[in-house]
Amino acid sequence: MPNEIWLSQLQKHRAIAVIRAPKIEVGEEMAMAVASGGMQLIEITWNSDRAGELISQLRSELPACTIGTGTLFNVQQLQEAIASGAQFLFTPHVDSAMIQAAQEKDIPIIPGALTPTEIVTAWSQGASCVKVFPVQAVGGADYIKSLQGPLNQIPLIPTGGVTLENAKEFLQAGAIAVGLSGELFPKKLVTEGNWQAIASRAKNLIQQLG
Repeated sequence: MPNEIWLSQLQKHRAIAVIRAPKIEVGEEMAMAVASGGMQLIEITWNSDRAGELISQLRSELPACTIGTGTLFNVQQLQEAIASGAQFLFTPHVDSAMIQAAQEKDIPIIPGALTPTEIVTAWSQGASCVKVFPVQAVGGADYIKSLQGPLNQIPLIPTGGVTLENAKEFLQAGAIAVGLSGELFPKKLVTEGNWQAIASRAKNLIQQLG
């Protein structure tokens, strides 16, 4: 998927559901729940149970959704993720070899960065946009807002501290989209298999961002 299409998807949907699945069957239910709540951007972290298999499965089960992966640490994992059908790639760090490998396959890569130097480094090496993580530790939406002056040409996706309550603030501060994990999937609801409640959380989020 070319970067332009990916960026237009982010501008349209504004939120990514980040799934860290303890078991592949649970991961599938988590994805189905947020999709039924209206979310169309779904990330399966690579440290999920049988992540590649789950990505491949969701690509066929949820054709309207864009399914990607995250928590990729090296080029080998990245290539395995692409082979399994991942449509976008998140990393926790900036790695020029990984950025180059993703570019060669025309798959959007979103490296994790925190400081202005890291953000600009990732962007200049060819990142499609940059994940600002962990954003809450450095001031949350205020930090995103303060980056806009010098770096407003770089699309930013804050994660790590984005909640159902503050997600809109991040977009108003200038973020192109936000990523949510534990906020969408409270442990208690996942353990109980309360997928309807998770679908409602996703729907609530989409309505707030709309």
